[in-house]
Amino acid sequence: MSFKNSAVERPIIDSVTPGAAIAGGDFQIRGRSFLSAPRPSVAIGGVAAPLIVGSNSLVIARVPEAAGRGEVIVSNGEMDSAPATVAIGMQLADSLHPVANPAVDQEGNVYATFSGSRGQKTPVAVYKVDRDGIITPFLTDLMNATGLAFDSEGRLLISSRFDGVIYQATRSGEMSVYVEGMGVATGIAFDGKGNLYVGDRSGTIFKISPSRQIYVYATLEASISAYHLAFGAEGYLYVTGPTTSSFDAVHRISPAGEVEAFYRGLGRPQGMAFDIDENLYVAASIEGRKGIVRITPNREASLFVSGPNIVGCAFAPSGDLIVTTTAALYRVPAGIQGRPLP
Repeated sequence: MSFKNSAVERPIIDSVTPGAAIAGGDFQIRGRSFLSAPRPSVAIGGVAAPLIVGSNSLVIARVPEAAGRGEVIVSNGEMDSAPATVAIGMQLADSLHPVANPAVDQEGNVYATFSGSRGQKTPVAVYKVDRDGIITPFLTDLMNATGLAFDSEGRLLISSRFDGVIYQATRSGEMSVYVEGMGVATGIAFDGKGNLYVGDRSGTIFKISPSRQIYVYATLEASISAYHLAFGAEGYLYVTGPTTSSFDAVHRISPAGEVEAFYRGLGRPQGMAFDIDENLYVAASIEGRKGIVRITPNREASLFVSGPNIVGCAFAPSGDLIVTTTAALYRVPAGIQGRPLP
């Protein structure tokens, strides 16, 4: 982009929303003096970005694959704006097939699935990505790995939507059956007492005690894909289950098993995570924009990360937000402390 002496005013960026994105997501850039040439241009992370909308006061630009550092610059054909700071997610791994949240252990290692289509036997079921970004197979002999969760002793629990079994794996990757008969087992989560909750996408939330006794905890509307679970404050279990509606809800279930709609108005809500301030982050779309939606304790929602095909998220000890899409894994520099897992 050029920077010339001209009577044309320098572009000024007033706001960029949301503040973070992954490749394929978009930024809405508002300001003034964006237009003197036939169309403004935008660079994101030093790379020219495709424009969706270009006007004098509003530009919507798509994040290119090669975007690096977190800055946005708008040029009006004569002058460049000062850079606006944004967060750009870095891809950690591709050629995956997550269908829910990743899992992050206390050391910051990230685990993600290659779930495959129903009944598909994949060479690797769960991959591990260490803090240096090195990717290694973690579990192999498991069909349709779906939900992931760590217990209090550091074992990784994995649901299989193929056989309704919940498996457990040690840190060295030794796997055994934890519990069977969970229907179309999808999302899983532990509470603070060591009880495991399992979402059967046909409409049941199961509760499994530490002694492996099984209870029906709650029932909801069946989902076309999966239930996703996360625990918030005061022992409330939050549940998403995408339907064919574009006005889906995040439900929450009290410790007594009472179900209520916590927030309604999302498209295809999926994986969730809480921060220490009890803000809820949901993979979903809102007002036609896809990504990670943040919902405050006061039930105010806004897009936090923009990006396509996002299915889950989890906070790392570093404060980064780990994001899974249907094919890849990203690390978004969020600077937010995640809520400690029960």
